[in-house]
Amino acid sequence: MFVAQMNALAKQLGMDRTRFVNSSGFDYKERPMPYSTAIDLARLTRYAMNKASFRFYVSQKEREISFNRAGKQLHALLRTTNDLLDTNGIDGVKTGQTARAGECLILSANRAAEVIKNGDSATIFPRHLIVVILGSNDRFGDGERLVRQGWQLYDQWAAAGRLVDPKKML
Repeated sequence: MFVAQMNALAKQLGMDRTRFVNSSGFDYKERPMPYSTAIDLARLTRYAMNKASFRFYVSQKEREISFNRAGKQLHALLRTTNDLLDTNGIDGVKTGQTARAGECLILSANRAAEVIKNGDSATIFPRHLIVVILGSNDRFGDGERLVRQGWQLYDQWAAAGRLVDPKKML
């Protein structure tokens, strides 16, 4: 049921080059393989980061959880594997790795919203960046470079008047 719901959501979000086959994302040897693209994962990340509960969990460096097992109350400390969390405005999202995909990393980064006043009114421009890295040999180094480059490109785009080509929008 979960896989069917994820594939339906992928279709709704325009993720035309994505197929979910399990809840973990791990590869299978005999079944159809899961697959996706950087742009499709960016679409999914944008959707998920608009959910407050998702944002809360992926922004945690560590979290203690409690659960029952065989009638006993147990506790576990979960730690993120995202080494870039809380650096350069990075507020999530996740790491991953399989033999076929290599090292993967999806990052979300924020800057304070930009407010441009025009007389008695103002326009607020939220500043949010999503970076998707697939098949890397150095996902954290690549992530740092791409976030830095992304903000440089954002600043150039803003200085040029925020022109938007609808064909290039997610």
